[in-house]
Formats: sequence, C-alpha cells, structure tokens
Amino acid sequence: MNPAITGGSAVMNNLNGDPITDPFNQPGFPGFDGLFASTTLSYIAQMQEAGIPVTFGYISDAHDQHGIAGEIHTTRGPGEADYVQQLKNYDEAFGKFFQRLANHGINKSNTLFVFTVEEGDHFVGSKPTNPSCDGVNTPCTYDLIGEVNGNLTGLLATQQGIKTQFTVHSDMAPTIYITGNPSPEDPVAREFGRAVSNLTAVNPYTGQLDNLTAALADQWEMDLLHMVTADPQRTPTLTMFAHPDYFLFTAAADCSSPCITVPTTPPTNTFAWNHGGIQPEIATIWLGIVGPGVSNLGQDDRTWSDHTDVRPTMLSLLGLRDAYVHDGRVLTETLEKNALPRSLRDHMPVLSKFTDLYKQINAPFGQLGMDSLKVSTVALASGDSANDDIYLKLTKKIKNWTWKRDTIAEEMRAMLDGAAFKHEPFDGVIARRLINHAEALLEEVSSCAADVVNCTK
Repeated sequence: MNPAITGGSAVMNNLNGDPITDPFNQPGFPGFDGLFASTTLSYIAQMQEAGIPVTFGYISDAHDQHGIAGEIHTTRGPGEADYVQQLKNYDEAFGKFFQRLANHGINKSNTLFVFTVEEGDHFVGSKPTNPSCDGVNTPCTYDLIGEVNGNLTGLLATQQGIKTQFTVHSDMAPTIYITGNPSPEDPVAREFGRAVSNLTAVNPYTGQLDNLTAALADQWEMDLLHMVTADPQRTPTLTMFAHPDYFLFTAAADCSSPCITVPTTPPTNTFAWNHGGIQPEIATIWLGIVGPGVSNLGQDDRTWSDHTDVRPTMLSLLGLRDAYVHDGRVLTETLEKNALPRSLRDHMPVLSKFTDLYKQINAPFGQLGMDSLKVSTVALASGDSANDDIYLKLTKKIKNWTWKRDTIAEEMRAMLDGAAFKHEPFDGVIARRLINHAEALLEEVSSCAADVVNCTK
C-alpha cells in the first residue's frame, strides 16, 4: 500500500518523522497492536493528500503500553505516569494531524471529520496506593491491576453441580453454546440458565461476595436485542452479562486449580480494562462530528444515539445514499437546518419525538432493550424442574414485545429512510400514530420490569 499513497516509496513515516515498520522491523503495516495515534493519523493524512476522499482509521487504546506484535503489551491504571504520557502523545499527534491537513487545504470548511469510540472500558484493579493522586500533578500507583479471571466450567460444577458440556466465547459477557443446541425451553437449557444466574465469587480486590451475573439473555431476549443472525449456528444458548470485574472462560470442570484468579506480579498484567458488557462506563460513549453542515453545539448530552446513526448522518451530509435501509437515522439535532433534507427539515417538532422513540424501542441499549433484559434475567433465574410457569409466561411476553417492536420499528425506519434519502414526504399523521404505539410499548415493558412478579399474574 505504501508506494501507492506515497508516490513510490515503500517507507512511510509517522507524524513524528519515524519510519512505520511491521513486527519484523520492515517498512509496512504495524498490525493491530501498533496503531498509535501518530501512526494511524499519518496514514489518514497521507491517503487524503494522495486524493483518496473517504478514509477510515483505528487507533489503539491509550491505557495499554503496546508492544511490537500481536497482543504483546502491558496495561496501566488510571493516572499512571506512562498512561498519562501516552494520552499527551495522542493529543500532540492530533495537533500535528490537523495542522498537516490544513497545510494541504484540507480542513473543516471542506471536509467532514467523524471521531468516535467502539466502546468504553471498565477498569479492574486495586485502589491507588496514593489515594490523593490526580494523574497529572501526582501520578497514581497501584499494588495490583488486572481483570479477575473466572473458570465458568469449574464454578458451575462445584457450586451448582452442572456438568453439562458447553463451549463459550470467553469475555466479560460470555456467549454460551450448550452442546447439542437445545431449545431455550429444553429442561437442560433451563437448568443451566438457573445455575448461571446463581453463580457467586469472592472478589479478590474488594473481599465482597459478588453475584457473577448482572443480566442473562436466552435466544428470545437476544432476538429482541438484535443479537440473532440469519445463521442459527451462530446463535448462543445464553448470553451472560457478567459482573464487570470478571473475565470468564472454560477450563477444568473442578476448582482443584483456583476457579477465581488475578495476576500476582506486574509482568502478567496484560489486561485490566474489561468491555463487552452492559455497564454504563462501557455502553456510554461519545461521537464527535465537525465539517460543512454540522452545527457547532459543543458538548451535547441530550441527543441519544448509537453507532448505527453515524453512517446515515455522514451520507446525508455528503449527498450520498445506500442501496439498503439503515437501522440508524440521520442525527438531525446535530446538523444545520439548511443541510437537512427538506422532508426532515419541515417536520422538526414531531420528528424530534419520533426519532427519540425510534431509538428507545429499537436500539439494544434503548429503554426497551434494557427493561426487557431485566425481565429476561428474572425469567431465566425462576422456577425449577417441576414448575417453570414464570419463565414460560415471561418468555411469551418477550416474544410479543419483539413482534410489536419489529412491526413499529420497521414502519418508523422506512419513513426516516424515505425522508432522508428518497425525497419522500414525512407524514405527520402516521408519525403521531407510531409515536403513540411506541410509547404504549415502552410503558408496558417498563411496568413489567418494575414489578416482574405481578407481571406474570
């Protein structure tokens, strides 16, 4: 790639003027673990200057000290000196990036810039040894940092007597595949779900007894959360959204080797920032947009959006369209009025409520998704081998909510896409009808989540 964007040279420098090399110290792409801001932003600038109009880049996280290949790195806690230094390095790289582009006539008056993060992280470690540290004037230090590792197979066998065979995608929110792929209502799957919901562990950092399951979803709830694909073999039996301190995996079906461990010496501290779960520090992220047609609003904490909204917003600003209907919507609140398609511009009061409700019923982290997950968690923990009535009743409700949501969201999505990209009029009367349906659905699910016991009566 290098000669194609440099005009012939196989060597490309980062923003500090140093050659970018691969893990073998040859000129070339450094790999996932070497994408520092000075490297990635140099690639982006070089491509822009070479006339490539649409460029995307990924920057490695700032809280890990990355190595030269693969996952060879150590991790740092909040406020540690080299973490703060790396943040400073990233800031400086962005400054050089914007200045370099400006020198080539590329700036916010003629170019759309979009920045976001894929997800947030949850720090796992001891309290700072110097509690008054602020990371800037006084660097923080830690006795121990590192995620708590849990042998899910051993915990199930020793605590719950469950030795059912399964595989797992190891994670803070592990997806569990029971061998034989039983249906959600199968007694084996139900016994397994109840067992998972009851797992506990003593947290090595706090000394407290933790319930390992923060939330639990079977295939019916995963369907509501948009976690089911067209390939049934990819659909797990269960997704366990765990306590954020824990990283869970499969190992021996006993705890002769401890089922709960943490790193004991600093060189083994390779992971201390968990992600993939539902906790606010993980799920709450940010999006920054600047360019022609984007309002200068500063920090906006009121507009609710997620990743699916980025693409349609970009395309609308650029006058482009896709061949398919987006799950997201144009972030009208963020754009100048004259940059909006007329069909959206003419219906702003009703459109604001319409788009907000669309996100709340359709986005996995919207109100419907989070309330239904509370119901799902209670349902999967309920009953026993002799009586599974509560689970069956709540599951029937979840299936019905999914059907209602899909019906409403499909119509809302089509209206938003038609108005944004197909010059179709936005019908205010139909919009108000769908608003009423969405509000009624949210109220129904919210009421059930607030009192799940009476919800089954």
